[in-house]
Amino acid sequence: MIIESTWHKSSYSRAETNCLEAAYMTTGGAVVRDTQNRSLGYLEFSAMEWSAFLVEVKSCDL
Repeated sequence: MIIESTWHKSSYSRAETNCLEAAYMTTGGAVVRDTQNRSLGYLEFSAMEWSAFLVEVKSCDL
């Protein structure tokens, strides 16, 4: 797995509370990690999973 860009912090994250970062992969998917616990690793999502997640978020169903 190759991460093709830098990590991006969620615009909904606050400095002192729940924070997430995401980065895109060269395969079209994405990885997500906890900003405050970066050393614990990340979750990897395929392009299809990431796309479905974004559709749901944009429709405000989550």
